[in-house]
Order: sequence, then structure tokens, then C-alpha cells
Amino acid sequence: MKTLLIAIFTFIPMMGMAQKNVWEIPDQPQQQEKTKVVEKKKAPKVDQKYLRGAVPEVNGEVVFTLDKDVSGMSADSIYNKVYSVFSEIVDEGKSSGLKPEARIAAVNKAEHTIAVRMKEWLVFTSNFISLDRTEFNYTLIAKATDGHINVKMERISYAYEMNRNDGSGMKEKAENWITDKYAVNKKGTNLSKISGKFRRKTIDRKDNIFQRVCEALGLNQ
Repeated sequence: MKTLLIAIFTFIPMMGMAQKNVWEIPDQPQQQEKTKVVEKKKAPKVDQKYLRGAVPEVNGEVVFTLDKDVSGMSADSIYNKVYSVFSEIVDEGKSSGLKPEARIAAVNKAEHTIAVRMKEWLVFTSNFISLDRTEFNYTLIAKATDGHINVKMERISYAYEMNRNDGSGMKEKAENWITDKYAVNKKGTNLSKISGKFRRKTIDRKDNIFQRVCEALGLNQ
């Protein structure tokens, strides 16, 4: 009996070793090397309203025009409503921090005509790090008749960073800066990095003013 037990205890470790020899490390799936795909960043699409044809030229000059019928409204009523809108715009210009050169320059009540000379800031970016803006000069001329309004934004120019000590500031007319020739690429798909921002913000400001005139007259732009 004692001999049998010795034999059993001697055999058990051998069984353990045999069992241990059964265990194997399974083949690990080879990790495929990840190929880094560098995606070319696509330039954001530019709204069509800023591209070719968005800045009209009349006899070589940039002129934006709002020309609308105002059904059932007299020339006097149209004149008064537009005058109120222009007065608000002038007040905004005066409070912009520039010299108070924003003003209603001339009126002709008999012909229902208003001329406004504007100087204001056109802001590109504004944050706690930097402020990028340009002095923006333009003229608004409104002509009212019975049932009709015509407003033009013209004589547009810019004075950009004129206070820089290195003399790199810029004074430029819209005709030489924001037209298709200067501000839109050859394919007509994108704006110039430099003059494009002037074009975009000028169009935005024009849209804002014309929209305010339309709202005062109960119209859609």
C-alpha cells in the first residue's frame, strides 16, 4: 500500500508537467500597419452671392442698386420712411469712433431725393487678441416717386490700417479692389485672401442697408 501511494504521488507531478506542456500561446493576429491617410483639407465653399457678378459696375464704377415698386405708397411717404432709415444709419456711423463725417449731405424734398455721405468701420474680425477693420466710405442716394423707390450705394472706398508706423496702410477705391477682376479667382469659385474679405463685408453691409429700407417700406428685398 505504501509503495502504491509513493507511485501515485510520483506520477501526479508528471501529469501536471504533461498538462502544462499542452498549453500553448495562440498565434496572435498580425496587426496590419495602419496607413495614415492624409486628407487634403477642402477650402470651405463660398456663398454664390459673393462670387462673380455680385459687385456690379456701371460705367466703370461700382454701384449697388435697390430698385423696387412700392404699391399704393406716395412719394412723400416713401421719402419720409427712407429718410428715417438713413438717419439711423448716419447715427450709427457717428458713434463708430471715427470723425463725425457720416451725415445726410443733401435733400431735395420737391424731387424726393436724399444723399448721404457715410464713413464708418467695416469690421472683419474682432476678439480679445486682435481687431481687424477698415474705414469704409460710401454714398447713399435715394430717389422716391409714387409707388417706387431707387437707392444706390456708390463712391465706395477704403482706408485700411493707415495708422501703421511702417507705412503699409492702404487707401483704395472699390473699383480697384473688390470687383471680379481683383477679388475673385480665375475659376470664379473663390475669393482672394486679401481683397476678398473687403468684398464679402461690403456686400454684407449693402444687404443690411437695403434690407432695412425694404422693411421700412413693407417689402421683401
